[in-house]
Amino acid sequence: TISRRDIDPDALKVLYRLHEHNYVAYLVGGSVRDLLLHRRPKDFDVGTSAHPHQVKKLFRNCWIIGRRFRLAHVKFGTKTIEVATFRRQVDPSGLTPEAEKALEIPGDAPPEPGMLAVDEESGDTLEPERAPRPRRRAEDLLIHRDNTYGTPEEDAFRRDFTVNALFYDIGTFSIIDYTGGLKDLDARIIRSIGDPEIRFLEDPVRMLRAVVLAARLEFTIDDASLDAIELHKHEIRHSAPPRLLEEYYKILRSGHAAEAFRQLQGTGLLREITPELEDAPDAFWHALEAIDRYRENFETVPETLTNPILAGTLLHPLGLVGRRTRFHADPLERRIELGLLPVARRDVERLQQIFGILPKVMDIDAPGRQQRALLHRSALDEALTWIEIFEDRPDVVEHWRELKAQRQQPEPHHLGAPTLPQSPYRRRRRRRRRPRRNPSA
Repeated sequence: TISRRDIDPDALKVLYRLHEHNYVAYLVGGSVRDLLLHRRPKDFDVGTSAHPHQVKKLFRNCWIIGRRFRLAHVKFGTKTIEVATFRRQVDPSGLTPEAEKALEIPGDAPPEPGMLAVDEESGDTLEPERAPRPRRRAEDLLIHRDNTYGTPEEDAFRRDFTVNALFYDIGTFSIIDYTGGLKDLDARIIRSIGDPEIRFLEDPVRMLRAVVLAARLEFTIDDASLDAIELHKHEIRHSAPPRLLEEYYKILRSGHAAEAFRQLQGTGLLREITPELEDAPDAFWHALEAIDRYRENFETVPETLTNPILAGTLLHPLGLVGRRTRFHADPLERRIELGLLPVARRDVERLQQIFGILPKVMDIDAPGRQQRALLHRSALDEALTWIEIFEDRPDVVEHWRELKAQRQQPEPHHLGAPTLPQSPYRRRRRRRRRPRRNPSA
């Protein structure tokens, strides 16, 4: 069972208001899975029968986003509750129309009268049973559109893994399971919904997510999914590079980065996405362990783990960025490509700023004027985060935190000394020149 005390109060507000207006609304996805595992969910997502414009009418603090599929984001300060309308699975068999067309094999059916198969190389006529079978192209299975609304059951079967297809009904306080997710949750297994070969070809990023989810939850991947990853791991190259980079950043923020990258290496996905990391030096694995130890100090993902810090975790052990290196990229582009991953230019430039001030930040015996000047540098906070994670110098971090705290405190006045009012700055008026008198007058 799930206790409502463990659910975010703002997510409960969204669920209750949708119920009050006679819409079906469930807590969906990874939040239900984490609550059943007694983990703190990263975020709370809601699935509903209400369409996005209907959700917007119920919440003034709602924004509709998305082009491929419209989503409603209900804002509560800096927090966002994502509300998605239930989507229909593309086809009851799990295939897109493009996939069904790709699976049609003319060689399996007898040829029409007067139509014989011909070998392109030799020109010989082939018997019907010897007709060549056309290869199924992976790009024919890619999902390009997925914007049809459906029922909760159809929405469950279009999700990636069984443990992510669990719903929590706030009206009956029950768990709804259409795909066998509760059984796999008890068995600690990551299982794909439907044929894993087809599901991974529809969206190759699912292979990456299966490995990462297994590493984070300490689950095992079922044999069918592992075989599909081994067979189609090269198809990960068809995914959008910025999306893959964001998945890498999620891994580094998860607190299980070292184990996730080891499993990516074992499945061969690491070689396909970032071949530079396949034989990475020991410094890379030490960096992953360091960022995992830092993440253990927080219940949720800290804001200090910014994209430049995460990019530096990948690039610095390889010598691509650092104190004694410059940009290893086109000066016009000013970005670094790590395998398929294009690291953003702004993140690379920020990294160079961080490494530029690190020697000065580490010198806590420097003159006071020099240290006060560093307090105004925008990269100081991220430099301190880098020192705290990778440099093992807690004395340096504590020193600068004390300086920042003193800077924020008002200066105390001496007892008995009169306090002079702060007069506004007045510009001195320019003296007007008198006209010269005519001596002949």
